Amino acid sequence: MKKKIIILLSTLFILSLKIIAQSDDALVMACSEAAGDDANYLKDFIVVKEAAVPGEANPTAKFSMVLSKNTEYRFSICTAADSEGKGIIQLFDSNRLLGSSFNAATGKEYPGFDFKCQKTGVYHVFIMFQDGKAGRAVGILSYVQKL
Repeated sequence: MKKKIIILLSTLFILSLKIIAQSDDALVMACSEAAGDDANYLKDFIVVKEAAVPGEANPTAKFSMVLSKNTEYRFSICTAADSEGKGIIQLFDSNRLLGSSFNAATGKEYPGFDFKCQKTGVYHVFIMFQDGKAGRAVGILSYVQKL
């Protein structure tokens, strides 16, 4: 009897992982399509974060990559429908903000931004959720054109 319960629980666990993966795949597909016809999918960043603890920094996912000089890239963000917080994607070169899907001064949100790379090097993508809320989102890096 114990063995049957363990097998049943294991099966349910595996199925739940598959359901989450499928919904992440659907979100990646939808977000890459929303990037536009002129953009070619390169990479995705799937992020799931818990809400921020009061008094602590907003939980942030960080990804590093090499981008090439004289290339235009598009960074897009799509937040899952069941997410509490709205996803924000930002691009940094060392400690300098180069682009963001959220303008803190105006409070305006954007589905993404284009970046014209002027030098080959390591760049950092940060994904977080507004107001430190919990959330699930996907960021997409796309190739737009050679400059």
